[in-house]
Amino acid sequence: MANYEALGLVETFGLVFILEAADAMCKAADVELVGYENTASGYISVLVRGDVGACKTAVAAGVKAVQDMEDGNLYSSVVIPRPHQDLEKIIARYSLDKLLG
Repeated sequence: MANYEALGLVETFGLVFILEAADAMCKAADVELVGYENTASGYISVLVRGDVGACKTAVAAGVKAVQDMEDGNLYSSVVIPRPHQDLEKIIARYSLDKLLG
């Protein structure tokens, strides 16, 4: 994770909403889509990484995309600048490479 300065996450209820958020996030800024996690009972989180400004822009775009949808149900969002290196242990578990085989 040394090449990345920040993590950005958006969590919402339902696949359609998180796909809309992920699409907006990737289009809005130069971020890498790391993966996603179906957390519980339909709540899904999507994770991107990049520099701090890009992650802030991406998360803001993802949040707006969900809020603009009819019945958009945003649960939470966060940008973590300079994440601790041990977070990579968690992130690796949910990377697209592992999830998609």
